[in-house]
Formats: sequence, C-alpha cells, structure tokens
Amino acid sequence: MKLFHLSDLHLGKRLNEFSLIEDQRYILKEILTIINKEKPDGILIAGDVYDRSVPSEDAMKLWDEFLISLAEKKIPVYAISGNHDSAIRFSDHSKLVDSAGIHLSPVYDGKVEKFILSDKKVSVSIYMLPFIKPAVIRSIFPGEEINDYTDACREAIRHMNIDKSETNILIAHQFVTGAQRCESEEVVVGGLDNVDSSVFDDFDYVALGHIHGKQKIKRECVRYCGTPLKYSFSEKDHKKSITVINIDDNKKIDIDEILLTPMHDLREIRGSYMELTSKAFYEGTATDDYIHAILTDENDVIDAMGKLRVIYPNLMKLSYDNARMSMQRQITDIENVENKTPIELFEEFYEKLNNMPMSSEQKKFALECIETVWEA
Repeated sequence: MKLFHLSDLHLGKRLNEFSLIEDQRYILKEILTIINKEKPDGILIAGDVYDRSVPSEDAMKLWDEFLISLAEKKIPVYAISGNHDSAIRFSDHSKLVDSAGIHLSPVYDGKVEKFILSDKKVSVSIYMLPFIKPAVIRSIFPGEEINDYTDACREAIRHMNIDKSETNILIAHQFVTGAQRCESEEVVVGGLDNVDSSVFDDFDYVALGHIHGKQKIKRECVRYCGTPLKYSFSEKDHKKSITVINIDDNKKIDIDEILLTPMHDLREIRGSYMELTSKAFYEGTATDDYIHAILTDENDVIDAMGKLRVIYPNLMKLSYDNARMSMQRQITDIENVENKTPIELFEEFYEKLNNMPMSSEQKKFALECIETVWEA
C-alpha cells in the first residue's frame, strides 16, 4: 500500500504582502500530476489547510478544486483541521463528502472514528485527531487530570481503543517535543504546547502537521512532512517534498519522498548594490524568484528596493549587513537597560531568540506573568 502524507498547505497565505495563491495553485497541480503518475492508495493531510480561520474566497475555491480532483480519481482523502483552521468551518458537510471518499475530521467531541483502508495485500486503520488543546480535553473528560498538551493527547488517544494487532496510522497536528521550528510557524510562549512523542507509541505511523520543515521525531515513523512551499526565509535551504509511506503485509513501513518544484523559489542574495545589479551576477538565474536581498554597502542606497525590483520583480525583503549595522546592534544590546520596563526587556530577549517579534497575544500573556511575579 502506498500513502501520500501532506500538511500545512496554508492556502491563502501572504508573505511580505505578496499573495501566494498562484504559487499554491501551481504546487497543487504538480501534486496532482505526481498522484496521476504514482497512483497512491490514499492521501493523508495533517492540518492547516488554510492560513486563517476565516479563509479567503480564493483559498476556499482552491481547496474545493483540489478535493474534487482527488474525488474524481477515486482516491480516498483523510484530512484534519490544524490550529490555523476553524474546526467547525473545516468540517462543514463532512458527512456529505464522506460518500465521495473525502473524510474531513469533525470538531473533536471525545470520539475519533476509525477508517479502514485496504488493498489486495494490506489493511490499515486510520485515526484522525484534529488540533486539540488541554482546555478542550478537560471539558470533555472532566474527571481526568489534564495538566498540559501531552496529557491532552494521551487522554484523546486512550479513548480510541487502539487494537495493536492492526496496522494503525494517526493523523495529528501538534508540536512534538524535539521538532525543529521555522520562522513561519506560530510559537507558544515557553513551549507550553509541547507533546511528548511517547503518546504515539501504539501507532505504526504518525502523520504529523504543524512544523514546516520535514523531519522525524525519535523514530522513523513519527514524521512531519513539512509544507509544500517555503513560507519564510528561514526555509530557504529546505527541499520541499511529498512524504511517501509504503506499507507491506507484515507491518513493515518504508518512507520515501518525491521532491516538489515551486513556481518561484524563495532565496537570499548577498553583496554590494553594484554586485547585485551586475549582469554577470544575475544573468542565467531565476530573477523572478522571491528574494531577500542583503546589501553589504556601508552607506544606504537611495530607493534600493525600487531599483532592485527592476531586476528582481519579486524582491520581498531588503536588509543591510555591514560594519555600521553591526556596531549599532552592539550598542543597542547594552544601552538604556536600566531605563526599560520588564516587558520591553522580555520583548527584546524573545525577538533575539526567535528572530521575530512577539504577537499581541504573547505580549499580553507575558505581561500577565510578570505582574503575577511582581505581586507575589
């Protein structure tokens, strides 16, 4: 049996104010082309189909088109909602589309339906666990002690009544301890969303979503497949792919991947303004890629963004890396510490660790913690 593992499509995403909807349409068509060639027995989609809980019309149409294409090919789809999706909106008409082989996770209510997928040699049991939080599990199972995300996932899985003699697959969307994050992911302060991988021990394969870089966690068959496209410059060196799961009749699972080629790559270029605008530098390169240009000039170049976009029309980001900027960073690191509030210092500390500023929700949470400590 052959299964494809996908996740984190983030349909409707914008990056540095650039809409990626056409890039997403292109990559879904490439995925469909690969499906036509490889003929998998099923598609597992591990959450964050949309980039926002209220998706754009274009994003919804693109998802519908993709599902219709898969339904026409008679390929079963098993998809869950992630933390970016609205679980209610995602599961709309799920019972209706079940008959077409499109299985969408409902809002979690303490029960997880088991789906059986079989071919001539193998039968597998597929469980779909949408993104869950401890508060949700506490409300459903009030008699259980749920202290964190690990407890929440363990309790949800305990109620699935797994038959270990079967080949069991779980589709989940959580941050498993040990996974390497990217800048494009949401970060929970203090790693409070961590889930220990041991909660998945009863499953032969765990198709994870949430982390944007493909990777295994502790064992080969607990895996993030990563995003089909690069969604931050921290992913510039990633090779995006479809994760392929091959299962034979004795529970032996082999993992493979099929590389994906985007319409526009996401990459960095570095040098002086004169170097980056030299024909010898850019000739023969994909100048329409999404670009982060790092200028090494000591003095700012007037209207550098506008001038560089003549050559690199999809220039997304411009920054400087020179002696002057390095000195400014060093001075900023030590100045005015005594005049800054605790939350200002924590914001600076957070940004240095994560290479991104705190969200308003994270700032509010940190401020509440600081005030609690101050009152104690």
